[in-house]
Amino acid sequence: MTQPIEDYAIIGDLMTSGLVGRDGSIDWLCLPRFDSAACFAALLGGQENGHWRIAPAAAADGAPCTRRAYVDGTLVLESYWDTPDGGSIKVVDFMPQRDKAPDVIRIVEGLSGEVTVRSTLRLRFDYGHVVPWVRRCDGHRVAVAGPDSAWFRSEPPVRTWGEDNSTRSEFTVAAGERVAFVLTWHPSHEPRPEPVDPYTALEQSLADWRDWTGQCRYEGPYKEAVIRSLVTLKALTYAPTGGIAAAATTSLPEEIGGVRNWDYRFCWLRDSTLTLGSLLATGFLDEARAWREWLLRAVAGDPADLQIMYGIGGERRIPEAELPWLSGYAYSAPVRIGNAAVNQLQLDVYGEVLDSLHLARSAGLPAERHSWRIQLALLDFLEHNWRRPDEGLWEVRGPRRHFVHSKVMAWVAADRAVRTLENDPSERGDVDRWRAMREAVHRDVCENGYDPVRNTFTQSYGSQELDAATLLIPRVGFLPPDDPRVVGTVDAVRAELGSSGLVRRYSTEGASVDGLPGSEGAFLACSFWLADALHMTGREKEARELFERLLEVRNDVGLLAEEYDPAARRQLGNFPQAFSHVGLVNTALTLGLGSGPASAAAR
Repeated sequence: MTQPIEDYAIIGDLMTSGLVGRDGSIDWLCLPRFDSAACFAALLGGQENGHWRIAPAAAADGAPCTRRAYVDGTLVLESYWDTPDGGSIKVVDFMPQRDKAPDVIRIVEGLSGEVTVRSTLRLRFDYGHVVPWVRRCDGHRVAVAGPDSAWFRSEPPVRTWGEDNSTRSEFTVAAGERVAFVLTWHPSHEPRPEPVDPYTALEQSLADWRDWTGQCRYEGPYKEAVIRSLVTLKALTYAPTGGIAAAATTSLPEEIGGVRNWDYRFCWLRDSTLTLGSLLATGFLDEARAWREWLLRAVAGDPADLQIMYGIGGERRIPEAELPWLSGYAYSAPVRIGNAAVNQLQLDVYGEVLDSLHLARSAGLPAERHSWRIQLALLDFLEHNWRRPDEGLWEVRGPRRHFVHSKVMAWVAADRAVRTLENDPSERGDVDRWRAMREAVHRDVCENGYDPVRNTFTQSYGSQELDAATLLIPRVGFLPPDDPRVVGTVDAVRAELGSSGLVRRYSTEGASVDGLPGSEGAFLACSFWLADALHMTGREKEARELFERLLEVRNDVGLLAEEYDPAARRQLGNFPQAFSHVGLVNTALTLGLGSGPASAAAR
């Protein structure tokens, strides 16, 4: 039985993450990194592809817990189960920030009566493909297959046996009693890692997360939602490098049963400005600095070789492949790992990188010694290439086009260079040259990307199609919010791409620009952009109503996927999605302060 995407919650240790369903089953877990092969892949197949469920023995497969919630300000999940005979338990799921080895800890606590609890652990390495050899060793169960090894134990020890290529445990807890399970991964050729104390780890994890969220400077009316989104962004951060994964998953579909299934466990340059702005504005300077430094390392080199995305460690090679043994979420095949879009030309990323670095400078982050030289090299490349067609922000797999958003971001790149040189004449650079480029791009966009009959900017030159990315035109400062062309674009996008009050990023009807069959849901980041644009064009009441509608789309623990199907009332796409949560934070800031962090920097 396939659980809705919104039935999952994320746990993680700032290097990887897992998804826990309402039924108490961890159905997705990649070890040791976000982009490693999954050892639980039931999310994209079936239980035979790996999962770990803990629930009352009386609860049927797929039966949900009674209620669940994160401990405030943390990534520690508590799921409560009430049984028909009056007993109740709590299951605490978390991954402590690791020393060396990643641990998944699940603590069962009796709350009332006596409850018999069952644990079924089915490890399947290599994305659910490899059944490990399991043996006993010093009170542990040890699973080994190729490079992977996992150690499994309980404290106190409970009755455990092997059955149906899985490890099963069953025990009874009364009020006040606790049983902790610990699953620890490590390379199979290395010695067993030192065991972690699960109860000490719990207290330390709670303290670590509370210390971190205590830095948040946001005090507006949406504080709970903002903090949960910031915790989610932190959970998607790969601590060793500061890179932020776009999502925790691969191949969750944009259309149930469709083929729009992509791997998002990497870092996209397009996310940089909005993410950096949300971190800076809410007080998380260390994370902003780490993200800026990841960005600089990733883009260093020949500007012609700039990629749209990189691995969480800055890796360049992200080859795309399909996994035929996985049937896909709700039979949405293929399941893909890697992402071939890494090889696309997306000229907007040059503008996004330069905007991010300008924002960091404006916010007072200490300058990196080589940062400005890298920016000049990127700008020099863009000056000679901005007139080329590209695949655009949405990574279309159809023909290249002159996307309006790509051209607008080329304008942003030149504009930020001009502003930097105007503010600091001591920096090296030809300000007149960048002013000329800025003016040329602006004129080109207004002449070729604007439809005067419909009073709207279009998706690409010569096209009648619209694109929700044009909602960012006032935010980046290309035109002021009160310009009639901006107001007309906002109205046209809302009318033509609207979906029950939310917006799609572009039309997928007819001969779709992306070259793919099928359709997709409303794009949540774009819906937040619409709320921002409504606010900036003076329609604050409508902006606030849309934002609060978007808050209702979150699941019961405050998480958002990439998209939403208003008709089926379910989330779609990879989950949880950083871009959606960045949009939530920035719109909350926009509504509370009069302008979001990115738009404030642009003016």
